[in-house]
Amino acid sequence: MDFKKTAAGILENVGGVENISNMTHCATRLRLNLKDQSKANDEAVKEVDGVVNVVKKAGQYQILIGTEVPHVYDEFEQLVKGNGQIVLDDEAASDESLMSKIFSSISAIFAPLLPALAGSGILRGLLILAVQLGIINEGSGTYVILFSASMAVFYFLPVLLAFTAARRFGASPYISALIGAALLHPDFLSLMGSTGNGAMTSFMGIPTVLMNYNSTVVPIILSIWAFSYLYKWLDKHVPETLKLVIVPLVSLIIMVPITVIVIGPIGVYTGEAIANLVNWLIERSGLLTGILVGGGWSVLVSFGVHWAVNPIMINNISQYGFDYICPLTFACNFAVIGTAIGVYLKARDSKLKSFAMTGVVTIALSAIIEPTLFGMLVKNKKLFLAQIIAGAVGGAYLGLMKVVTNAFVFGSVTTFPSFIVNNANIINGIIGLGISVIVGAVLGYVFTNKEDKLA
Repeated sequence: MDFKKTAAGILENVGGVENISNMTHCATRLRLNLKDQSKANDEAVKEVDGVVNVVKKAGQYQILIGTEVPHVYDEFEQLVKGNGQIVLDDEAASDESLMSKIFSSISAIFAPLLPALAGSGILRGLLILAVQLGIINEGSGTYVILFSASMAVFYFLPVLLAFTAARRFGASPYISALIGAALLHPDFLSLMGSTGNGAMTSFMGIPTVLMNYNSTVVPIILSIWAFSYLYKWLDKHVPETLKLVIVPLVSLIIMVPITVIVIGPIGVYTGEAIANLVNWLIERSGLLTGILVGGGWSVLVSFGVHWAVNPIMINNISQYGFDYICPLTFACNFAVIGTAIGVYLKARDSKLKSFAMTGVVTIALSAIIEPTLFGMLVKNKKLFLAQIIAGAVGGAYLGLMKVVTNAFVFGSVTTFPSFIVNNANIINGIIGLGISVIVGAVLGYVFTNKEDKLA
């Protein structure tokens, strides 16, 4: 794929530079906010080399490309704004619904961090396995170094999220990162003493509740969202000759105390409440949760709104060290693998067989289901239903057995080390995902006609 040519073709057929109000990307999609979606030629965009499909969801014009989307995004960004900086057009996006804004913001904030989260999670799983096998001694220098490498992304998550949130909300990424870093400074943490969360101090006479912000998600996102308004006001009103000093000075003096006194505690308690609610539901009925998430995850992915759930999983991993929801997303992915295998075994059309097997390999290695989902399953209602049923059955088992992952990862064969918690968890994980593959393969085979072709 010629990334520059692909980006140019997309830009030409979505109405040009003047029709772009905002842009971002996730693991597989170029996500555009268009000022006027009627100016986009869907069929022409689909014909661009490298484009798999076009989806209009969550207030965005989503162009499915696949795992090469970061390269296409880089070229697209250069074409839209030669200096590589996207200026948000708030007026153009004002017609976007609140829910759509939330979904698109979550996607933009977390997508750049997915490689770091996934890589760290796999390293953590492999380190746990190495300890269990006696290859590495817990507490040794080797263990500490690798443990630090695997956990750094979670400990410093507020700094990383501050940077990506700033790019989404239109604030300075570097000042935002400093705000996040201030919350993790050892001297700040020492104020809590042995009390921990809930310890009290004061700031200029104002009573302040102290919280430990390492590994948290919600507080820093809320803080940078609020900071973006202050930053834009300062950038507009401070003389150009004074911006270098005044903007960061005023930003830090105002935002760090406000975050510590008001935004931070609200964010921590809100994030914990959401996570506790989800985990409570899973504990109450793991079977039902497994059916709903395992069977319905592909539906959320097809609408592009699954990003709303990802922060809950990330928060669970960072706060508790494990998560119940992530394994259920594995069930969906492995159900798609099974369905594709069933299609491959039944179909006679060489293009359809090739596409199905490519999907199996792609998902097994990279956990990217969108090409198979949109290219084959969505077009055939029976096959789409087959993978939903398979995901629900496999998810039901995983939920019933309370299977967890120790990292936030996308479901594939390469990310299976995230199940390394204890032997029972590993075995039940294998059984649950095996159920998804087998049921998907059987139903995919049954629902496929030998004469079916790749539409």
